[in-house]
Amino acid sequence: MTMISLGGSIGTGLFLASGGAIHSAGPGGALLAYLLIGIMVYFLMTSLGEMATYMPVSGTFSTYASRFVDPSFGFAIGWNYWYNWAITIAAELSAATMIMKFWFPDSPSFLWCALFLIVMVGLNLLSVKGFGESEYWFAMIKIVTVIVFIGVGLLMLIGIWGGETVGFTAFRDTPFPGGFLAVLGVFMAAGFSFQGTELIGVAAGESENPRESIPRAIRSIFWRILLFYILAILVIGLIIPYADERLASDAIATSPFTIIFEKAGLSIAASVMNAVILTSVLSAGNSGMYASTRMLWTLAKEGKAPRFLARLSKNGVPVFALIITAALGTIAFFSSLFGDGAVYVWLLNASGMSGFIVWLGIAISHYRFRKAYVAQGRSLSDLPYRAKWFPFGPILAMVLCIVVIIGQSYGALSDGEVDWPYLFASYVGIPLFLALWLGHKWKHRTQLLKLSECKLDGSQE
Repeated sequence: MTMISLGGSIGTGLFLASGGAIHSAGPGGALLAYLLIGIMVYFLMTSLGEMATYMPVSGTFSTYASRFVDPSFGFAIGWNYWYNWAITIAAELSAATMIMKFWFPDSPSFLWCALFLIVMVGLNLLSVKGFGESEYWFAMIKIVTVIVFIGVGLLMLIGIWGGETVGFTAFRDTPFPGGFLAVLGVFMAAGFSFQGTELIGVAAGESENPRESIPRAIRSIFWRILLFYILAILVIGLIIPYADERLASDAIATSPFTIIFEKAGLSIAASVMNAVILTSVLSAGNSGMYASTRMLWTLAKEGKAPRFLARLSKNGVPVFALIITAALGTIAFFSSLFGDGAVYVWLLNASGMSGFIVWLGIAISHYRFRKAYVAQGRSLSDLPYRAKWFPFGPILAMVLCIVVIIGQSYGALSDGEVDWPYLFASYVGIPLFLALWLGHKWKHRTQLLKLSECKLDGSQE
């Protein structure tokens, strides 16, 4: 479970988007943005852990929101999460295409999109055990790469390894060149980077002993990811000047990881790093396909999606849900029409917004769960895992999610002119979510559940 979540979290958000974040907000601004999002994710993971250990079900977010908030809210959260990861699959396919263009610059984008989509579908057609095994090795490659990168960077900073460094002058002289608004503008990129940690909740219903494995995974994975991200951002900010235009480039060859390896004298770094990023992209897309397929399967089981999507193969894989999810991933094929880098940025922002909506739903669901648990006369000591800092944790997560959702427009307005495609991609998730929520509410006449009405029996029915 830990490796599945790591596989979904450590991907293009760290290897590619981190450079743009430092270029936009400066070394201090990027570090602050990633740190604040990391703290928010910590509270979200403990909130999710409390609910998932008490009621482990596959497709958790939809079920919890339906039981503890409002059935219509759960319906919208479930479909939003499916859409979020299905779009992420398209984003990862676009990134994979850009990687292959490094080696084969004149090759058609749709060829690589089709190839990698087939690979992802093939891995997800395996049993859950087979999927977990493939994800384990994907994640291991990324973890080793990040550790080596941080080690080389720290050796460069203390002068043991050769290479020019910026040093702490960047943090001392211009840590926040764009001010608060620039920091706010990279929150979405930071959020996209951390998305995937909630995959623990999706996998809960298929784990052997969720009451032990989920708390253990949550305790370990958050600190590992936070350590990787914060140290990596710190190293990049100390070695590469934030004004370096290569940080803002869409090209994989100018990934901050590649730049630093080249500064260290590792001339083969670009090709090796590209190969690592490729496995990273496939891993994140693989995890995304798993998550979105399970969510669609859960929606079908609960009557919130067509029933045929709930059918399982002999290996226990929801094949029809997988096919529908893969179909949405073909959005990446538009990269051959609009440009690979442009499509990647649009998809990243569209996915990032939907991810924050899901996180907001997790925080609200946990707040309501704990309130209902106490209101129905149950003892907190009976919870298998209890989130710390309640109610401060979920409330802080709610506030930060709302701030990021509202502030995302900064990137579309920062140059004094409105970037309409960027603005549309950034906010399309909100009207979609509201349409699902209010449409279901209008049709089924649902109401906000009273605390006494919340279903805490732990069954999946």
